Amino acid sequence: MDKERFPNKKAVEGQKADLTSANLTSANLTSANLTDANLSSANLTGADLIDANLTSADLRYANLTNANLTSANLTGADLTGADLTGADLRYADLTTAYLIDANLTRAYLTDANLTRANLTGADLTGANLTDANLTGAKGLHN
Repeated sequence: MDKERFPNKKAVEGQKADLTSANLTSANLTSANLTDANLSSANLTGADLIDANLTSADLRYANLTNANLTSANLTGADLTGADLTGADLRYADLTTAYLIDANLTRAYLTDANLTRANLTGADLTGANLTDANLTGAKGLHN
């Protein structure tokens, strides 16, 4: 993590307009307000984003491997091509989120809301979708 650029959560929130390719590995962003943040290609490996507000955030091609997004609000977020391998998305709100070509291998989506989410091309190998709401989700194959 770039401690100089991001000494704390407020610094990250203050720069949310352009966090493209930011190194936020293992960052503690619990309850952060990252609405409309540009986190495209950011490295959020192992980041703690519990209860974070990522409504309409741009997370295209972001690395969220093993990130904790429990109860995060990702409504309308663009996660196209994002790597969410092993990510914890329990109780996350992914309503109308774009997960096109996202890697959700071994992700925990228990009780997640994926209503009208676009999962076209997403890799859900080994993902836990127990009690997830997939009403109107696109791109799922039986």
